[in-house]
Amino acid sequence: MGIKLYYTTVTASRTVKSQQAEVIRILESKSIQYELIDISVGGELRDEMRNKAGNPTAVPPQLFNEDKYCGDYEMFSEAVEADTVDQFLKLTEGGV
Repeated sequence: MGIKLYYTTVTASRTVKSQQAEVIRILESKSIQYELIDISVGGELRDEMRNKAGNPTAVPPQLFNEDKYCGDYEMFSEAVEADTVDQFLKLTEGGV
């Protein structure tokens, strides 16, 4: 299993930048290994992220466990507040 974080290094949006930084900070603080996928290197990666998320207008950051969609920043933030990050990221057996 591997967590994949779709993000972008090219954005004018301060919101996107701060959300990406927050997700990375939390993943690192919990010692959760993840792979960064920069969608700014090509439109095909952005399209892949949107297809996997099932949302044609999805913007980074988007989180996946391999190819299973976990959620976006808002959903991740709610999981952090509820202390259910492992379940959110599908790191526990059966998502329990």
